[in-house]
Amino acid sequence: MSTTETTKKIKIHINGRPYEVTAGQTIMQAADQHGFHIPRLCYHPKLSIEGACRVCIVEVEGAANFVASCAYPVADGMKINTNSQELRRARRDIVELILDNHPLDCHTCDRNGTCELQRLAYAMGIRHRHFEGEKKCYNKDLSSPSVIRDPNKCILCGRCVRVCEEIQGVTALSQAHRGFKTVVMPAYDMPFAESVCSNCGQCVNVCPTAAFLERNYTQELFEKLNDPSIIKVAQVAPSVRAAIGEAFGFAPGKAMEKETAAALRKLGFDYVFDTQFAADLTIMEEASEFLERLGGKGKLPMITSCSSAWMKYVEQFFPDLLDNVSTCKSPMSMMGALLKTYFPEKAKLDPAKIFAVAVICCTAKKYEAERPELLVDGVRSTDLVVTTREAAWMIKSAGIDFVNIKGEDFDEPLGLSSGAGAIFGTTGGVMEAAIRTAYEMYTGETLMDIELDAVRGLKGIKEGTLKIDKTEVRIAVAHGLGNASALLEVVRKDPNRYHFIEIMGCPGGCVGGGGQPYAGSHCVPLDGEALKKRAEALYSIDRGRTIRRSHENPDVQRLYKEYLGRPLSAKSHKLLHTHYAAKKPRGIISQEIKSR
Repeated sequence: MSTTETTKKIKIHINGRPYEVTAGQTIMQAADQHGFHIPRLCYHPKLSIEGACRVCIVEVEGAANFVASCAYPVADGMKINTNSQELRRARRDIVELILDNHPLDCHTCDRNGTCELQRLAYAMGIRHRHFEGEKKCYNKDLSSPSVIRDPNKCILCGRCVRVCEEIQGVTALSQAHRGFKTVVMPAYDMPFAESVCSNCGQCVNVCPTAAFLERNYTQELFEKLNDPSIIKVAQVAPSVRAAIGEAFGFAPGKAMEKETAAALRKLGFDYVFDTQFAADLTIMEEASEFLERLGGKGKLPMITSCSSAWMKYVEQFFPDLLDNVSTCKSPMSMMGALLKTYFPEKAKLDPAKIFAVAVICCTAKKYEAERPELLVDGVRSTDLVVTTREAAWMIKSAGIDFVNIKGEDFDEPLGLSSGAGAIFGTTGGVMEAAIRTAYEMYTGETLMDIELDAVRGLKGIKEGTLKIDKTEVRIAVAHGLGNASALLEVVRKDPNRYHFIEIMGCPGGCVGGGGQPYAGSHCVPLDGEALKKRAEALYSIDRGRTIRRSHENPDVQRLYKEYLGRPLSAKSHKLLHTHYAAKKPRGIISQEIKSR
């Protein structure tokens, strides 16, 4: 379609009033533009049109039946009614039929208050259940350390299937069977933990009900916080501070760094450290590793290894590129290793009493925390992971006034971070932070223009070049596993095209993680504007720091001097690096058998 066609204006009538709209829009898009909100369930602006729920029906003059506004295009002169009595009755009947096959446990459901079906039922004026009949009955899938699947809460909107296929490119889910027995499940109804699921949690983000949830560890954590025999230590990821305020009614984009530290202390943690410190440490190791590979000691392009969803994805779908992946652990796991070794030694504490908790945006980090590759001397470095959503709920549950709380600094010696550590939480941030340090390591000079516009923004795949002395370094950044797959296919065909690649598993990077607050009145899941605002919160932290380069962090320098020696030392490799191996879950094996 030409630009002229897409920008052509036409006249339509909505509820008896004339409006000018863009040709090619759907009725729903045109109505939204002019302030008429049409109810919806299966529709999502970032996903393909499903047209399954029929909640969004409207009347079009001349049409024999109601039409689905999410899929029906506008036409010049079209007359649309969005709120007639017949429509209201039909929509109410549709939602009542959905509710008839839905559990009656709203007050005890994890999504109580944030459930789109619950909100819709209220908006429809449904105050009684008029239909009774057989209800579906399935067992919950509790096999995954990251994501719980409850088919009883599923309304077959298909959002989870579409986000997994269209955005993430994993295709771990599909609708099986027909009619009343239709159910969303992994291939061959295998346990989630044995499927190709990357644990990214984007299905949780887009699910309108509680059919998908993160594996919740809040009750276990409350028990630990009330145990005086252990030392409770928390670390807070960069993207948490950029989004946690949304759970308390703040608009996206408000950085709440010190408020989060204060709230966690009130919750019962003895020490609260900043994962951004470990992000600075990651850059020291990663930049050093990159320069070694650039000098011929290792395979190029080097690909980042911070995202745990991405690591499971590459093990399953691109095992031939594992040698390209950095051996650096993620900042969470680096910090966890230090919390069990360096910190107790420095603070003269018993390492066996340290209970290390990561407060993080990511459901996949729950999976990462259990990985045997990340044990240090047989000890798990991160004992428990809670998402931004879980942490926000715990703060509310404990009666802590987060809205009016007075901010506090993170604890030392693992609480000071540079601006480079902050931008780890958004797509392109790891690359930008690494270049700031690698440039100086390589040239001995300070990179003055440290804000790299080429790697910023929400374009799916970003490319750029950078002169480091006389060497032209070719870089690429991808966010979301679907974009990662497209980029890696390029690498397979042309291995020499890039020197350095950053991949984040979730759209927007960690700011769009599967454990971030549910969409409220401010945004919808995967909303680009919300992701931009969260990213800007991190960029504002970076710009406000006196220290904006990881290698200038004095506490990181002290760590190397007192404990690690130097980047890539034997001790650094033991605590901060690891290796991954190819994985072939049953889902991939079954799919291969089926294709023969």
